[in-house]
Amino acid sequence: MRLRRALTLGAAVLASVGGLLAGPAPAQAAPRAVTLASTIKLSNCSASLVRYPSSVSTDRAMMLTNGHCYEGGFIAAGQVLLNRASSRSGTLLNSSGGSLGTVRADRVLYATMTGTDVTLYRLTSTFATLQSRYGVTALTLSSTRAAAGTSMSIPSSYWKRIWNCKVDTFVDTLREDQWTWRDSIRYDSACDTIHGTSGSPIVDAGTGRIIGINNTGNDDGEMCTINNPCEVAADGTTRAYQGQSYGQQTYWFTTCLDASRAIDLTISGCLLTKP
Repeated sequence: MRLRRALTLGAAVLASVGGLLAGPAPAQAAPRAVTLASTIKLSNCSASLVRYPSSVSTDRAMMLTNGHCYEGGFIAAGQVLLNRASSRSGTLLNSSGGSLGTVRADRVLYATMTGTDVTLYRLTSTFATLQSRYGVTALTLSSTRAAAGTSMSIPSSYWKRIWNCKVDTFVDTLREDQWTWRDSIRYDSACDTIHGTSGSPIVDAGTGRIIGINNTGNDDGEMCTINNPCEVAADGTTRAYQGQSYGQQTYWFTTCLDASRAIDLTISGCLLTKP
C-alpha cells in the first residue's frame, strides 16, 4: 500500500498515523492541466478536498484519502466505519504545492478497506468558508465509472508531484494480504506510484473530476502479500506483476446518497461496501 511508512509483512494493523459551490455541479470547463490545487498533505499519506456533484456551498467540506490511511490504523477486512468522531488534520495546498493552511476533520463519514480503499472525512469548515478563506474549489467526485484508455493524473500532496498516464484496464478482484478490492483500476506503466502517494485522487485529465483513488502497487513481485497485490482470476488463479500500480473506485459514493447528500447504505443500487 502506498503510504509513507515501512510495513511488516503480514501485519494487519498499523500504529496510529498518521470553489464556491452554489448548487448542483456546474458545466465542465475546458480541460486543463491537473495541478496540486485542493490536495491535502497528511502525516504519511496524500488526500484531497472533495465534493459530490450535488454538493452546495453551505455543506461541510470533505477530505478523501485511503482506508489504510485512517488514523486508527488499517481497517480489518470486512469492517466498515460510519459516522465516527475524528480529529484528523492536514495541510491544504495550492496549485504549486504551497501551504494555504490547516484543515481539520471532526467526523469519519465512511471508511473501509474492503471492496474499495477509502476514508471520507467531514471537515469543520464549509465549502464556502474554504473558498472565501483560501480561494479553493473542491475536486468533484465523478458519478460514473471511468473507461479504459482514459487519460488521468495522480497529484500526490505528500510528494508534491504529479503522475500522468492512462487507465490500462480494470481488475475484477485484486487481493493484498487479508484485503480484497473489486473493479480495481490498473494504470499503464507511466504511473509507477510510490509510497506516500496513498490517498491521492485519480483525476480524469479531460473533465478534472475524480475517477478513483490511488492505493497500492506491487513492490517485489511477491504474490498477495503486503505491498504486493495480486490479480485474482474467476477460477482463483493469481498473478502478480512487479511494479504494477493500482487505484480503487470512488464513484460508488454517488450511488449511496440520500436527498440531503448523506451516505445511506440501504439505498437501492448503493455500491459501497456494507457492514
